[in-house]
Amino acid sequence: MTKKAKKKRISGIEIIAYLVVTLAALCCIVPFLYIISVSLTAQEVYVPFEFRLFPKKLSLENYAYVLKNDAFVTALLNTVFITLVGTFLCISVTFTYAYALTKKDMPGYKFMISMVIASMLFNPGIVSQFLTVKGFGLLNSRWALIIPVLSSYYYVILAKTSIAGIPADLEEAARIDGANDLTIFFRIILPLSKAVLATLVLFLAVYHWNVYFNSVVYINDSKLRTLQVYVKTLIIDNAVDSIDVEKVPSELIRYATVVLAMLPIVVVYPFLQKHFVKGVMVGSVKG
Repeated sequence: MTKKAKKKRISGIEIIAYLVVTLAALCCIVPFLYIISVSLTAQEVYVPFEFRLFPKKLSLENYAYVLKNDAFVTALLNTVFITLVGTFLCISVTFTYAYALTKKDMPGYKFMISMVIASMLFNPGIVSQFLTVKGFGLLNSRWALIIPVLSSYYYVILAKTSIAGIPADLEEAARIDGANDLTIFFRIILPLSKAVLATLVLFLAVYHWNVYFNSVVYINDSKLRTLQVYVKTLIIDNAVDSIDVEKVPSELIRYATVVLAMLPIVVVYPFLQKHFVKGVMVGSVKG
């Protein structure tokens, strides 16, 4: 086979690969476009099961109707609280723990690192987790969705690897200038760990925003349910509480609710994306 023929063959494979990736992307994008299109369609021109990627008549009245729904607003506020507080506390615990693990001469270092290794090898299971949450009196509380997941061995190892890559000379120089551990942590460690910090913030924010299973297991009070549980109730269970289906087709409300549920993460992701690849690659290559 000549070099020219081999080049043509490679080009053909690349074309097929691009086509496959394009089709896969369309399979993911088209449903979202359809949902957005339906949610923005005016109620008087909506036709059920009519496929349109662009609304026949643009209107925001469906979103206004959803935002006036007390059940949606309550679920949204619960999710915002869990996401903000949970992400902040998880980041605090993860980075302080990871910073401590970089100090091998610290008292109790072997015990702390063994706890990380043990959590990698053993999973307590949902029953023991439920009994633990119940034993601490966290059932039917938003804290049941925050405290049990304050840290993860994967996040701790990722943060520890990033912190360990910071030159020790910086800390020594700071200590010579009179800086204590807190000053070094907040003025040196965190600023130099922005990539991993942004990555973990993205991971944790997405997790807390989309929390569903733990909410179903630990929370029975409808006033404390999260946004994802509310969306599931609306979409799968066909529950249309507080919706006047004679005035507003329930499909428009469902699709508008879905868009509002995923909008915050879609908006935040582009601002953290530039740090994402760098953050997840920390420690994967040794120089």
